[in-house]
Amino acid sequence: MRPSESERVDWNRDLATWPLSRYSRRVLHRPHQWHVQETGSGETLLLLHGAGGSTHSWRDLIPLLAPHYHVVAIDLPGQGFTRLGSRGRCGLNFMTDDILALCDTQNWQIRAVIGHSASAAIALSMAEKRAGKGGSTPDIITINAALGRFEGMASWLFPLLAKVLALNPLTAPVFSMGRNHYGRAERLIQSTGSQLDETGLGYYARLIADRAHVDGTLQMMSQWNTDALNRRFETITARALLITGANDGAVAPRISAEAATRLPNARHLDLAGLGHLAHEEDPARCADIVLSWLDSA
Repeated sequence: MRPSESERVDWNRDLATWPLSRYSRRVLHRPHQWHVQETGSGETLLLLHGAGGSTHSWRDLIPLLAPHYHVVAIDLPGQGFTRLGSRGRCGLNFMTDDILALCDTQNWQIRAVIGHSASAAIALSMAEKRAGKGGSTPDIITINAALGRFEGMASWLFPLLAKVLALNPLTAPVFSMGRNHYGRAERLIQSTGSQLDETGLGYYARLIADRAHVDGTLQMMSQWNTDALNRRFETITARALLITGANDGAVAPRISAEAATRLPNARHLDLAGLGHLAHEEDPARCADIVLSWLDSA
């Protein structure tokens, strides 16, 4: 059912109505107060949503993975139900360090990291840092990895614009105000080449309505830079599977295809008929691919 256009997110109240909330808990590990969803047993898979998303993105994939693995999904700092503790720690390096520290505190020995969109960079950075410290290096699975620069004029204009917007305290309130959050979410998702049902669109509408979530997303976008990581692709030896949706309108599949040629132990797989949110559109297909690839190690 389509949510009320006037519905606003109250995270203290609405966690109970969020997908898979029975697996949710809060973890205070400085500088952030994390929202964690955890279920299953065995080796640990860590699921990281893309910029502007939340754990809801994995709502149909987690139940398919949990019979085989211990599955952990977290909300990125400032997004979803994770409360941002430091506005200056939303860039790639800081976010990677904070997630690794959270994993250590919770004693999660990560078998594989599954990163969607921008979180693909976090997944690769985590593997690189674990290897650099002599630790166990997780396998990496990315879904429509956002690893390259924005093309053309956007390569310099968009990061600058995001920084300006993030510095303006009125940006998040203005963006989240109004009544037609569902319509905005519908147009946004359609632009990514994905097709979601009304329930799926409703979750994004609720996120768009939340000022703190919008602000956290802007902070991440304004501080994001993958250039240094991209230059080190040849040194990242983690086993990696880069999945793309052929219909992705947000990140060109060739970004993952090109990255797979530079990462020493990577494979690229393109899925016909799916867009940027491939794992939400066809979770069964994605789960089969993930489980088969993990079993092949």
